[in-house]
Amino acid sequence: MVKKESTEISEYERQRLENIAQRDKLLKQLALDASSAGLGPGSKPKPAKPAATKKKPAVKKVKEENLPRRTSSRIAGIEADSEVAKRKAEDEYVAVQEAARVKRQRISGPLDLKEVQVAGKDWDKNENFLVDVVVRGANPYKRTFGDDEVKETTDRELRALREKMNGLELYDGFEPNRIKITPERIYSLGFHPVADKPLVFAGDKMGNLGLFDASQSSTPVKYEPIKTEDQDEEEAEEDDPDPNITSFHLHTRTISSFQFSPHNASHLYTSSYDSSLRLLDLTKSSSTEIYAPEDTSLDEPISGVEMDPQSPHLLYFSRLDGHVGRTDTRTPNTVDVFQLSEKKIGGFSLNPSVPHFIATASLDRTMRIWDLRKLSGKKGAQLPALCGEHTSRLSVSHAAFNSAGQVATASYDDTVKIHTFEGMSGWKAGRDLTERQMDPSSIIRHNNQTGRWVTILRAQWQLHPSDNVHRFCIGNMNRFVDIYTSKGEQLAQLGGDGITAVPAVAQFHPTNDWVAAGTASGKLCLWM
Repeated sequence: MVKKESTEISEYERQRLENIAQRDKLLKQLALDASSAGLGPGSKPKPAKPAATKKKPAVKKVKEENLPRRTSSRIAGIEADSEVAKRKAEDEYVAVQEAARVKRQRISGPLDLKEVQVAGKDWDKNENFLVDVVVRGANPYKRTFGDDEVKETTDRELRALREKMNGLELYDGFEPNRIKITPERIYSLGFHPVADKPLVFAGDKMGNLGLFDASQSSTPVKYEPIKTEDQDEEEAEEDDPDPNITSFHLHTRTISSFQFSPHNASHLYTSSYDSSLRLLDLTKSSSTEIYAPEDTSLDEPISGVEMDPQSPHLLYFSRLDGHVGRTDTRTPNTVDVFQLSEKKIGGFSLNPSVPHFIATASLDRTMRIWDLRKLSGKKGAQLPALCGEHTSRLSVSHAAFNSAGQVATASYDDTVKIHTFEGMSGWKAGRDLTERQMDPSSIIRHNNQTGRWVTILRAQWQLHPSDNVHRFCIGNMNRFVDIYTSKGEQLAQLGGDGITAVPAVAQFHPTNDWVAAGTASGKLCLWM
């Protein structure tokens, strides 16, 4: 009889099955954790990002030296280790050494900067900005023109004129540092047109007008003094009296310019930064206002004034805001104003022979010629015809006409330019000048770097030279006054003992060979 298998599980078997179940459960849990972490067999590893390739630095092009070119001995049919090959190698070595020696060798001769320039804009010696830097500094009392230049002059007429101008002597009535014609810095200066007595007028920074009579002398008048008992040992007068100077406070701000009327020598017109024009009547001892803005709050500083030489009542003036105006002295409230520049007009001038032509100098670096006969534009915004303009490298400080139709300008590019316009009396209204016609006929190198404390240098013509040779004077930063002809030839360099500052504001007498100049301390220098 067959026995049936027991269905009961022993304790050992039961424990073994439980262990197997716990092991399977643990393995499943580990598999799930590995899968979630991306470590399981079903997950694909993420491809690694390719490393960024570094840019190779640009290869600098090395300028190849101009050395002797190497040649192939094999192509030339020269056998290796032959005598010919050795000589060829020696010749090439010597050529390389010679080229290196020449490159290092010092150059002893003169060099033209245009030929040795290695970089930058093409060099032009006519636009050499280094000249401006070198001559910018002043060298007090260092002459650049004197007796030696006069003696070396070969032209007979020019030499005679140079001797004449160099013969002017510094006024010896008083030392220059004692003639304090104005209390403050001088901005404008000029002679009274009378020819038999040197009367000098000067306007200063605070609106004072000074007057000095150069016919006076420092020699005291001899007379018997009256003494009291308490003055037995005291003199009744000083042995060396001060010069007799008269000054008037006509304006509240700088007197920028003044001019004697060509029609009445007792009338002196003054312009000022206080926005007004005034007439000083020397016979009536009174000063009256000719022009000023109706609104007293307006600030319109006036930089210059001139009387029309052919019209006794027409007065022209320029303003620092770029406008030029004209007014009739008989009707002071009527004025025509033209905006001739977007920037400051430092000076203007009428042609003495044909006064409808006007020259302006501006901070915008231009000198312009205008024709007042031809006006265009709407009423209230009319402009005269622009004949032409010349542009300098830096701002133009002043422009002055002479009766021959020449304009002298001084600008901050350290030049004095002379522009010549022939036959202006025959020009049609609004004539258009070419760029070549506006170019200067002469250019003079001149240090015009006045700085903050010296008044701007201006070239001023002699109005009516007795010998009909047109000439002008201009202050020199080395404490002289330079005189030039209309051709740019220097005639003299006036100086003397006792000049302790730059005589910046220089002016000729209209007819006599007298020159006056004023300094920043209000002192007067006079040559006669």
